[in-house]
Amino acid sequence: MKKLLPTSTAGSLPKPSWLAEPEKLWSPWKLQGQELVDGKQDALRVSLQEQLHAGIDIVSDGEQTRQHFVTTFIEHLDGVDFEQRETVRIRDRYDASVPSVVGAVSRPKSVFVDDARFLRQQTSQPIKWALPGPMTMIDTLYDGHYRSREKLAWEFAKILNQEARELEAAGVDIIQFDEPAFNVFFDEVNDWGVATLERAIEGLKCETAVHICYGYGIQANTDWKKTLGSEWRQYEEAFPKLQKSTIDMISLECHNSHVPMELIELVRGKKVMVGAIDVASNTIETPEEVASTLRKALEFVDADKLYPCTNCGMAPLSREVARGKLQALSAGAAIVRGEL
Repeated sequence: MKKLLPTSTAGSLPKPSWLAEPEKLWSPWKLQGQELVDGKQDALRVSLQEQLHAGIDIVSDGEQTRQHFVTTFIEHLDGVDFEQRETVRIRDRYDASVPSVVGAVSRPKSVFVDDARFLRQQTSQPIKWALPGPMTMIDTLYDGHYRSREKLAWEFAKILNQEARELEAAGVDIIQFDEPAFNVFFDEVNDWGVATLERAIEGLKCETAVHICYGYGIQANTDWKKTLGSEWRQYEEAFPKLQKSTIDMISLECHNSHVPMELIELVRGKKVMVGAIDVASNTIETPEEVASTLRKALEFVDADKLYPCTNCGMAPLSREVARGKLQALSAGAAIVRGEL
């Protein structure tokens, strides 16, 4: 994108109350059948207008068409049984009942391509689409078939690459892979995690990104963050390998976190989506607070490679708060853009 400091969101935006229960993660749909299809498209239109009205430059669907950033994709795959559930520990943080891999995984048809095509028809702005990353996918399942995290990750990488190529053909400008698991399983990230991510982006001509954050503002994540001390240096483990990878952009959490800003230096040369909006708080940032975060980041990333962003998704927030945060992101980026 030619505009300096183009803004975007890292992921989800709140759903309207007629589609799903507001301010609740992974809330069930309130509609069914064709009404649900129509309702999702209406919600996508609303989410897009919220972004455009706030001055967001690179827009998304706000994840209006999916319940969960990982499992909605997995639901469409063969080889996974959602009735056969097991309790596993998610990202070494909390226990959850998850579906089981019971056979060879495959993608019988595209998952989000129709939704992406619909979004493309609604706007001429650059659009970004998020997919779960291979490592985060395997961390959200019980594997009773492959019995190898690495083997299953490679299988998912192939499937994600099929989806990503079709999203690119549908007009998506940036494909982002969400990999919060990269902040936890450091040995696996370096042994095969980055390699499977590169398999997922193989052959793509559009821009690619990996989003690595400290999670939604839910209690399990908040409690985990309290154990991390005064400096969060998890990015130090994955960034050197990502800097050498073929991925174009790194998306990270900054504002109101204990991530030392100088860690961005480890991905020098990459485009960096700097999280300048805290999604774990209802307090709406001032434009000057956003600008301050961006100025600090500019010490470690060139201005033409800095993409102001949110820390993570905003699905659990109220629409009013999310709207205010989007406007603050836009206004804060404008301040720094003016200074440059």
